[in-house]
Amino acid sequence: MRISDILQLGLSNLWRTKLRTMLTTLGVIIGIGALISMVSFGTGMQKNVTSIFYDNDLFTSLRVLPMKIDINRALSGDVGSAMGAMKSSRTIDDSVLCALGNMPEVSIVYPEISFSVKLRYRGQEIRTELRALPQAMGQYPPHKEMGWGAFFSSDSALEIIVSERQLHNLKIHLPDGPLNVARTDTGMVYTILPSDSLLGSELEAVTLVLDAEKIAENPLIGMVQPPFREQVTRLKIRGIKKSADGFERPQIENTALIPIGAEKKVPRFEFSSMWTLLGNMGQKNKGYTALYVRVHDLRQLSVVRKRVEEMGFGVIALADQLEEIKRGFIFLDTALGAIGAIALIVAALGIINTMVMSILERTREIGIMKAVGGSEGQIKGIFFIEAAFIGVFGGVFGVLLGWGVTRIANIIANMYMVRQGATGHVELFYLPLWLVAGAIAFAIAVSLLAGLYPAMRAARVNPVEALRHD
Repeated sequence: MRISDILQLGLSNLWRTKLRTMLTTLGVIIGIGALISMVSFGTGMQKNVTSIFYDNDLFTSLRVLPMKIDINRALSGDVGSAMGAMKSSRTIDDSVLCALGNMPEVSIVYPEISFSVKLRYRGQEIRTELRALPQAMGQYPPHKEMGWGAFFSSDSALEIIVSERQLHNLKIHLPDGPLNVARTDTGMVYTILPSDSLLGSELEAVTLVLDAEKIAENPLIGMVQPPFREQVTRLKIRGIKKSADGFERPQIENTALIPIGAEKKVPRFEFSSMWTLLGNMGQKNKGYTALYVRVHDLRQLSVVRKRVEEMGFGVIALADQLEEIKRGFIFLDTALGAIGAIALIVAALGIINTMVMSILERTREIGIMKAVGGSEGQIKGIFFIEAAFIGVFGGVFGVLLGWGVTRIANIIANMYMVRQGATGHVELFYLPLWLVAGAIAFAIAVSLLAGLYPAMRAARVNPVEALRHD
């Protein structure tokens, strides 16, 4: 028999038992649909988590600390180890800043400076964190794109960039309607809201400073009332960050930004955290708490890290966690895939049952084919063709079923999150091409394995006995 004859016989046999073939294929469809749904959820979670880091370009940056400290020990409560590391810490000063900036692999380096403030606008106020950034950071994500306005005009301008969420907390709602486009003196294009817009208006940054007059009048004032007074700095709103779609980014949306040179113009009491206080104890030159270092390429990160550690400083890089994150998601995908594969195993048993029944019904037909010269390989080929077609149809329609289920589940999940107050749209499922192709190939492979025993059994049929079979 020719290959075309084997194909024709296989298809005709499947068509002859349409109902049984359809039910067997349906089992494969459900199995592949379950497998696709499970694995696409795992890949969707991985994509959402890693895309946040990639979109913000966090894998090309690292933090330089004045001490080498075992974070795991410190977090576990081993304060002695933490304090020991602090005693052996080095000062991060402008010379270190300059040395790191001169490295060819480093694109930008600046000290990490942040402090708590109250933002006040038209009688409303909120507590938030104010973070200082250089103007050059405006060319990198996530600061590269603004919802409204532009990044800082200079490093020394008394400007501020707030988030849409912070404005919402200040009971300020951005007006709807068309936006006008204007061009700044630096050539950057940005959007301007209507005439009563926020861009260009001023808000107040309220900080606490030591009241020298009160302390001079009464040295024991700290025991009765705090020896502080409020200091107001007026900052012009330069840009507004749009709320992030999908997974929230609180480190961005709950932090206001000012130019790194302008932070010196904001008077404040220098106490940001207990770690800062402990790290500065006993040091004449306090230096910087940490440095932000950004490299040109992820592959250069390890080189810069090694040099920084040789200088005696501690390093924290999110890139260290990349492989660990991927490894964790591999285990998650494997577990979800195993759960989905259970349905496919049940479908494989259905294929075996269907094809064994087919052998019993076609024993005489198999005997005739062998009597007229059909070889065992050709008999096996017919049954493998039948199993393969079940796998192909089951795989293709199973992928479509899985895609449909994930779409419906994603819509329901987003509706629920909106009711809970979440903003933006989240894609909980991700269906890459490798998953589609892999699912179809897996369906065919399982079907062929399921057809192996029936094919071998059909090939061993004795033609003499088969011809006597009723």
